[in-house]
Amino acid sequence: MPRIKLTIAYDGTDFVGWQRQADGDSVQQILEEKLEVLLKQPVSLHGSGRTDAGVHAQGMVAHFDSPMTLPLKAYRDGLNGLLPTTIAVQNAEEVSDDFHARFQAKGKWYRYSLFCSPVRSPQHCRTSWHLKRPLDHEAMAQAAGLLVGTHDFAAFRNAQCDAKSTIREIYSVALTPSDQELHIDVQGSGFLRNMIRMIAGTLVEVGQGKRTPDQVAEMLRSGHSDQHRLTAPPQGLSLMRVWY
Repeated sequence: MPRIKLTIAYDGTDFVGWQRQADGDSVQQILEEKLEVLLKQPVSLHGSGRTDAGVHAQGMVAHFDSPMTLPLKAYRDGLNGLLPTTIAVQNAEEVSDDFHARFQAKGKWYRYSLFCSPVRSPQHCRTSWHLKRPLDHEAMAQAAGLLVGTHDFAAFRNAQCDAKSTIREIYSVALTPSDQELHIDVQGSGFLRNMIRMIAGTLVEVGQGKRTPDQVAEMLRSGHSDQHRLTAPPQGLSLMRVWY
């Protein structure tokens, strides 16, 4: 029974998230349903993590144990022939029996995209957060640099986060402007629930002059943030890559 690793891209706009839920269609659910059609029996798909409703992916990783041996191209192309246009398998490969998409992940890269213009863009509305006014990129970069390294990110997690430890290592936070877009690329060992969206929201507040880099440093030191902290909306976030 070969273990198959899939790399998956999806537009998360119309899904309740990656993980199966009772109140709507999830990416995991759709993939498992189509795998059952392809393989003639149900299989369990294990993802490298969760993404929230409305969040996208270019490089979500998942694995499953296949009840039959098929050419690797058949897993990719066979699934893509069954999946909606909002989900696509980018790659399929056979891995060792002890591979686990979640527990063996060494790091992840997330991108948060901003569209800064007085007028909204229909081409960007599903994949970016629209901001009408320009941002102070220099102040944002200064605050972003404070996040790099190993810190207690307790101030950057959702109230429903159940992680036992809030210590995480951030490898890099890069801001890349392009015309009217600004990408915030965050790479790290792992992330708390809503952590990237809270980082993006905090950096936007810095860029708007509503919060200073010193206040961001204090959030890291204290582990607390005020009740008015800004969580960026989900549509700007995409999981770009998972490392093993």
